[in-house]
Amino acid sequence: MDEHHPAAPEGPRTGVAAVDAVTASVEELATRPVGEHAAVFEAAHDALRRALDSDPDAAPTSAHEG
Repeated sequence: MDEHHPAAPEGPRTGVAAVDAVTASVEELATRPVGEHAAVFEAAHDALRRALDSDPDAAPTSAHEG
């Protein structure tokens, strides 16, 4: 553990893989340069919007399908 950047406690988990992945990406911001924060938040917003708009009963699809 780095004394200048102590490990942050793990945040809450929802049990929804897509949402938990977004939460984890935001938790990692403390270790990333400030200049990268906006892009992480934009990606988090997009991912959460997709999760909210998706049908929870639908089978997961690959990002490469088209």
